[in-house]
Amino acid sequence: MEYEYPFSIDWSKDEIMIVIHFFQTIEQAYERGAYRDDILTEYRKFKQIVPSKSEERRYGKEFELSSGYSLYKTIENAKSCASNQYIKM
Repeated sequence: MEYEYPFSIDWSKDEIMIVIHFFQTIEQAYERGAYRDDILTEYRKFKQIVPSKSEERRYGKEFELSSGYSLYKTIENAKSCASNQYIKM
C-alpha cells in the first residue's frame, strides 16, 4: 500500500480510526472481497462522521485517486446485493 487515507485534522482520534477502518473495508472488497453487511455497517459509521454528501464525494475522490478503489461503486454494489452476500469488486 503506497497511499494515505483521507481524513480531517478536525476529527478526534476515534473518528479518524473509524474512517480509516471504513476505507480499509473498501480496500478489502477490491483485494479479497467483503460481506455486504460489513461494508454497509462501516458505511453507516462513516456517515455519522461525514454526513455531508459533498464531503463524502470529496473524501471518496481523494481515496480513489490515491488507491484506485471507488467508494461510490463499492457502496452502490453493496446496496444492490442481497443481505450477507460476499462482494468482490
